[in-house]
Amino acid sequence: MTLYTYPENWRAFKAQIAAQYSGARLKVASSAPAFTFGQTNRTPAFLNNFPLGKVPAFQGDDGFCLFESNAIAHYLSNEALRGSSPQTQSQVLQWVSFADAEIIPPASTWVFPTLGIMQFNKQATEQAKEEVKKVLSVLNHHLNTRTFLVGERVSLADISVACSMIWLFKQVLEPSFRQPFPNVTRWFQTCVNQPQFKTVLGEVKLCDKMAQFDPKKFSDMQPKKDTPPKKDTPPKKEKAGKEAGKPQEKKDKKKKEEKEAAPAEEEMDECEAALASEPKTKDPFAHLPKSAFVMDEFKRKYSNEDTLTVAVPHFWEHFDKEGYSIWYGEYKFPEELTMTFMSCNLIMGMFQRLDKLRKNGFASVILFGGNNDSSISGIWIFRGQDLAFTLSDDWQIDYESYAWRKLDPDSDETKTMVKEYFAWEGEFKHVGKPFSQGKCFK
Repeated sequence: MTLYTYPENWRAFKAQIAAQYSGARLKVASSAPAFTFGQTNRTPAFLNNFPLGKVPAFQGDDGFCLFESNAIAHYLSNEALRGSSPQTQSQVLQWVSFADAEIIPPASTWVFPTLGIMQFNKQATEQAKEEVKKVLSVLNHHLNTRTFLVGERVSLADISVACSMIWLFKQVLEPSFRQPFPNVTRWFQTCVNQPQFKTVLGEVKLCDKMAQFDPKKFSDMQPKKDTPPKKDTPPKKEKAGKEAGKPQEKKDKKKKEEKEAAPAEEEMDECEAALASEPKTKDPFAHLPKSAFVMDEFKRKYSNEDTLTVAVPHFWEHFDKEGYSIWYGEYKFPEELTMTFMSCNLIMGMFQRLDKLRKNGFASVILFGGNNDSSISGIWIFRGQDLAFTLSDDWQIDYESYAWRKLDPDSDETKTMVKEYFAWEGEFKHVGKPFSQGKCFK
């Protein structure tokens, strides 16, 4: 199944996150040659399936097509996300509609000028702020006794509302503004830190200071107009006479026909423009050749099926030892580890700082032992043959606290360690302490 979109489209995030929960195998086409926004979506083949030419757009392997992000997210969801009864299904739909009708309009009015894609209007912005406060009050009251919007687990309601609020939390909801709404902030952070959300969104950092409109940024982002002809340039003289008008009439008619035949230029809406204008960071793995090993496919197997009978055999059947490498990492300072919950926080803190490595990495890290007598070690899979941490400054905060050893994928030792660390069970002869807790980076 394929989802067509441009990079970092929050509307597409809804479908991508839903697929992470349901296990749907979804290919995202967001860059050339698979999809180029403004070109691919204007072709006759694309418009034949999606008449509006807008994204996200979904096409199944059987040719089934959908447009509109809420419909796509609903289709890719499972029963747990959609609701298992008419009542819960209606409640989910209620919050999905709430996001579209109550959150997006004022959020756009307030946020888009700070991104430089909309002119600032003080009166409209102040009104939008009040509308956002009203929305936050409704959510805060509802979440006062609830962890999630509907039921006791994440639903499509949480996915839709959280995605609609990403830009608010990233751009304008500074600490003082969100302080009266602690339940909303708690719920939002709970959602975006779920593994299924993080796989799609990466780390969502809440803003420290409310972004403001920058006139220069707005001016720079406006399309450049063609330079008008010089005033002293004399106009071309037309031929006089009875027949002089005929060639010009033909030329005008030809231009009119060409104009009518040309497809109307598609314009991004404000949200599309905001997301499409985000600067793209360089891929640290761009220099590596393509690999036949599909990391996402393995992660789906690991998350949704039995580890020992399905995920581990799948890993070894498809593992590309030329394109990927296996590493054993052990924390160098076990004497500093005290309470087990603090040691787990140490592991998860490292994972959070490595968010942008998730696409090309996987790890199963285990805490062994108990309070004041524990150790941390794990198996890591990286793209390429070198330690991935050195490829980005953002990834180098924690890795020097670990001793790293590259493993031979063909050795019996490696196969045993991979099996035990992936399954969180086994003898772990090299450790000498009992299993306590396991954490996955995926």
